Amino acid sequence: MSVDMNRRYFFFGSVLAGAVPAAGFGSVPSLRALGYKPFYDKLNVAAIGCGGQGGVILNNAAATENIVALCDVDDNRAAANFQKYSKQPKYKDFRVMLDKEGKNIDAVTIGIPDHMHATVALNAMQRGKHVYVEKPLTRTVWEARLLRDAAAKYKVASQMGNQGYSHEAIRTTAEMIWSGVIGDVKEVHASSTPGTHPTGTTAPAPEASVPGNVDWDLWLGSANMRAFSPDYVPYNWRGFFDFGTGQLGNWGIHALGPVNLALQLGAPSSVELLTQKNQSKWTFPSKAVIRFDFPQRGGLAPVSIFWHDSSVPSDDDAYKVPGAENDMILPRSGNLSEKGRGGAPRMDPAEAAARRAFAGSSGGPRIGAGGPGVKVYGDQGPRPQPKPGILSGNGAVFVGSKGLLSTVERGEGVKLLPEDKWKDYTLPSQVLTRSPGHMADWVRACKGGDMSCSDFSISVPYVEWVLLGVIAFRVPGKLMWDGKAGRFTNSEEANKLLKPTFRKGWELKL
Repeated sequence: MSVDMNRRYFFFGSVLAGAVPAAGFGSVPSLRALGYKPFYDKLNVAAIGCGGQGGVILNNAAATENIVALCDVDDNRAAANFQKYSKQPKYKDFRVMLDKEGKNIDAVTIGIPDHMHATVALNAMQRGKHVYVEKPLTRTVWEARLLRDAAAKYKVASQMGNQGYSHEAIRTTAEMIWSGVIGDVKEVHASSTPGTHPTGTTAPAPEASVPGNVDWDLWLGSANMRAFSPDYVPYNWRGFFDFGTGQLGNWGIHALGPVNLALQLGAPSSVELLTQKNQSKWTFPSKAVIRFDFPQRGGLAPVSIFWHDSSVPSDDDAYKVPGAENDMILPRSGNLSEKGRGGAPRMDPAEAAARRAFAGSSGGPRIGAGGPGVKVYGDQGPRPQPKPGILSGNGAVFVGSKGLLSTVERGEGVKLLPEDKWKDYTLPSQVLTRSPGHMADWVRACKGGDMSCSDFSISVPYVEWVLLGVIAFRVPGKLMWDGKAGRFTNSEEANKLLKPTFRKGWELKL
């Protein structure tokens, strides 16, 4: 299989290739008018969402740029960064912040619950602010398409926070697949570990008084009013259909990244929930398997993608990889150093610390992924250790006509299976450009440089097909998708879930 060299521009092309003036981008008046800055000037960045992953991306941006304002509806969640950036103005309402500080803000980072991503990002883009929005970008397909169109209309730089797209190994994965080393890929299996948020609940979330540190009305934002629950705030909202996207949006968007990039997937023809355990009206099930079918794409064969949600090695139906019965399926992160090609994960120290805190292969007790003090749901014992021949953990296995290839986590490691094949393998020549880092990639775009690798024009088609899986959790049967029309052809029930219902006063439009 040969690589269409023009495709590198679809994924990592320059928006201004060949147009760099001698004095730099900042010397061009038209670029300045669009909100770009010289590379030697720092961006003025405001953070919306300052705790958890919002705090991580805030500190990533602060490594090279100016932080000028902070906003969070939860004083406790934001406390550490509110103290760290004690001199910057603080807000609870992002609209008030953008009104008062707008003239001092070039760009915003957005790390908040999924249901408010589109609302906040659109508001910022309409004011000409560049946006970095945490994965999975939005909760619904309609919102994702809205953000893609808004970024184009308002001419701002954008980035979705799927950090693996900037890693060396994810690009090496694509180059290996395109070289034909495992032949035609007609099947892929991807999985995640169980989350620490509620799943398979049998009753609505328990009600409680609103704590003094939370502005509940602003936390809900566009969602319908309801009683406060500690099951929602500060982290476990992601398990609820009304607010989050479950493990598919939490880790699937990472594990499926190498699959989307290497196989250039585009729109699927269908999506179907094959199995689930502990179905619920309110939350995602505790386990599930979803199948996505994609038609032929140019010279790439039709392919079926299987998502194994919350898989563990002891599951009777865990995917057993044919031909790799004696091998540990997933590589270790950063393993490309074994091949003499970089491979060290580009990870901010704050993020690395947060991930170490979530006990995984260490065998220690599970700690809530939301951080200290956040309640853990599900099995609270140590995470089960991987077993040879079984796909478990966060990663993916490509099943080709000539062999097997696997990736780990966000695409931060890659290897051929069986291991003996990888041991003597020589990596193909580089085809794709390499990234300076996910945040640096976006900062560069904000200053008029190359388009970021997860610019909304690139990330939205990917986000869209993943979010179809979120709908499949709730609507039984094989759902046939018409990507051009943006709707299912055989289910009005599923079509109703493509767009959220907005609380009065929070409606969105370009």
